[in-house]
Amino acid sequence: MASNPKTEANDEFAKLSWRERISYGAGDLAQNLIFGTIGSMLLFYLTTVYGISAAAGATIFLVVRWVNVFWDPWVGAFVDKRNPKLGKYRPYLMYFGIPLTFFCAMLFFPIASVRGSIPYAFVAYLLTAMIYSFVNIPYGALNASLTRDNNEVSTLTTVRMTEANIGNLLVYTFLPLFVQLASPDKVSKDIGFFGIHMNLGNYASPHAGGAYFLVMSIYMIIGFILLMVTFFGIKERVLPTKEETSKVKYSDLFGEIKRNKPLQVLGMFFLIGFTFMFFGNTVWPFYMQYNVGHPEWMASIGLIGSIPGIFLVFLWPIVRKRIGKKQFFYSFLVLFIVGSLILWVWSFSSFKNSPVLGYVGRFLQQWGITAATGYMWALVPEVVSYGEWKSKKRVAALINAIMGLFFKIGLALGGIIPGYINAFFKFDGTKATQSASALQGITWSMIWLPIILAVVAIWIMSRYPLSDKDVDKINLEIKDRKAEGEL
Repeated sequence: MASNPKTEANDEFAKLSWRERISYGAGDLAQNLIFGTIGSMLLFYLTTVYGISAAAGATIFLVVRWVNVFWDPWVGAFVDKRNPKLGKYRPYLMYFGIPLTFFCAMLFFPIASVRGSIPYAFVAYLLTAMIYSFVNIPYGALNASLTRDNNEVSTLTTVRMTEANIGNLLVYTFLPLFVQLASPDKVSKDIGFFGIHMNLGNYASPHAGGAYFLVMSIYMIIGFILLMVTFFGIKERVLPTKEETSKVKYSDLFGEIKRNKPLQVLGMFFLIGFTFMFFGNTVWPFYMQYNVGHPEWMASIGLIGSIPGIFLVFLWPIVRKRIGKKQFFYSFLVLFIVGSLILWVWSFSSFKNSPVLGYVGRFLQQWGITAATGYMWALVPEVVSYGEWKSKKRVAALINAIMGLFFKIGLALGGIIPGYINAFFKFDGTKATQSASALQGITWSMIWLPIILAVVAIWIMSRYPLSDKDVDKINLEIKDRKAEGEL
């Protein structure tokens, strides 16, 4: 049974049940609810409700991510070298999910005496990020431990990303709406969806702290429950031998980066892809609040934008099979660029009062970005297998730590750079309207820099060296080595 705490290394090319696929994907949904809230709202919260400057908020992100540069590989090596009784990677979801839930909520704790305190915000965010590594890295390693079957990995990726995008819907679409519903100074507003009106408060007000904490706390609790669904619902099969485990050391980080070209290319793609993805997530509340001037439409437009990531994910394996792995990424990144340009046109004074362009632009933009940044997780197991084939060490957690590091750097840059751009262009969170210069800075963060980075990502993916035939050959060779006792 999947709930058996014993870890079994049996059929490494196993076909996964739907229960196991859904249970694994619940972990992505959980992490979006717990940690995705930080990527989406923390900078906005810190520079409006909490009351620190845009530059200070960006600096906090910068320093914490530099800590992760050294911390995450250590966590990866730590996990790879140990074999807890309840499983190789699963136990960390429970042991560290509890403190992660607590510290994420504390980031938004409305204590009047610490409002505007940069040290409090920094320490709370640092502790949260360090604990998150002990959940995110083992969870990522689980992706490569369930099966070696390439088709199964592809199906698993579509399921997990469907659930991840349900999390994105709850975070990027409904979270701002729920916070506005709980915020003070309520006014009846048309939310841009079939004429529906709601009493929405000002979530940029210094008095909205309690609303953030209430909504965030509920999200955290639901997220932890979903982590437990993953913990009890999956079984680890593809695991390193005792000999491989005993050989793992921190310095393997540098060896993997040096000899594993697929890791190098995919890592850079992760870095660039998640940077411009989180540019959009971080700046979206600013763009809607100030450039478009209709924050009440965020939920309805976000709802439309979430459709591809939930209901069209089943097309990913079909598209990949028909046009190829690299062309898959090229096509969807171009789609992202088209959607971004439509959102830019939407901000023109003659169009901003009509939500139609917002619906179309956000739909295409999100379809492109969720497909490109979602399906690249399917490439991580083959990078792990390539590293095992090359070095005779299966360091799944360490490689996922490296990937997670690129992901987190991208997440951080997506918050850091817009923060500094806001500071450079004189954004003032205390003002209800912004200067033309500040609006220009928001446009650069929301539209032009993401487009430039999407073009760079297309070039990076063109350098990826592994075909599907290469991956199948590598996995079969590893299987033969194990059968012959070479591993």
